[in-house]
Amino acid sequence: MPQFDTSFLSSLVFWSLVSFGILMALLYKYAFPAILSTLDEREERIRGQIEQAERKNQEAEMLLADYQARLSAAQQEARDILEQARQRAQVLTEENSQRLERESEQILEEARREIDRERLTATKEIRAHVMDLVVQTAAKVLEREVNAQDHRRLVEETLQKMGEHPSLKKD
Repeated sequence: MPQFDTSFLSSLVFWSLVSFGILMALLYKYAFPAILSTLDEREERIRGQIEQAERKNQEAEMLLADYQARLSAAQQEARDILEQARQRAQVLTEENSQRLERESEQILEEARREIDRERLTATKEIRAHVMDLVVQTAAKVLEREVNAQDHRRLVEETLQKMGEHPSLKKD
């Protein structure tokens, strides 16, 4: 192995330091300002993007809060509409029930009146039939022809007796 000569080492260190100093001076004068300005621009751009992202995040949060408020209001409005519809349906049901009750009462009252009319008609027919039977029976009993005055007297007496009879009295 060859021997390492140290005599040129001192001059090499000197020139290395001089080269390094010149390189540093050139870098400091020309390269570092450009690099630093690029880094500053990049830092500003990143800072601006972060601020913009924060603003957008705040806007999104405000929009979300607004959306939630609107959604809550819409849900409350829907509940109110449903409650109003339920109340209206209940009112309509009650009105229909009352109307049907009135109509059924009217039908029952009309049926009662019809029954009373039929009862009165039937009573008149029965009375007329009974009168005919009484006249015929009286004529046979007397075996003579009943004149109009006798006929009228017999009918009136029979009607009076029929009016007193409990089965023919009106309720």
